[in-house]
Formats: sequence, structure tokens, C-alpha cells
Amino acid sequence: MTKTDILDIIARHTREILPELETHVFVASDRLVDLGANSVDRADIVMMAQETLGISVPRVELFGPKNIGELADLLLSKLDAA
Repeated sequence: MTKTDILDIIARHTREILPELETHVFVASDRLVDLGANSVDRADIVMMAQETLGISVPRVELFGPKNIGELADLLLSKLDAA
């Protein structure tokens, strides 16, 4: 699995939660909050991505990423460590 694959997973789940982003072209620098995701939306998106990948990331580590690219890097590192 690559970072691009994980970005695609994050984008897919973001579109499920925020259907108004159906045509949005996601880039690594996108911030979920800037795309209109509130705190519950963001938690749901991250939880869904973790479930898709079959991993669990400690909640405290999820406060570090500033955008979806950094989130993808974090999820990829946890996937590689599994």
C-alpha cells in the first residue's frame, strides 16, 4: 500500500461524510476542517480509514497531522509497523 492509496481511502470516506465534496479533487495539503468537516465528521473519517486499513492509532497521535497528507503518512507508518 502506498501513500496515494491511503489518500484515496481518506478521500472516499470524506465524500461519504461530506457528499458535497463529490467533485472535489483532493490533494495532500487539504485540511479536513477547511473542507467543512466539523470535529465529529473528522473523527468519523479517521475512524473509517483506520477500519478500512485494519489498524488502530492511539488517539493522542491523531492530533499531530495538520492535513490529509500528514494523516496518510501517519496511517501508512502504522500500517507498515503492523
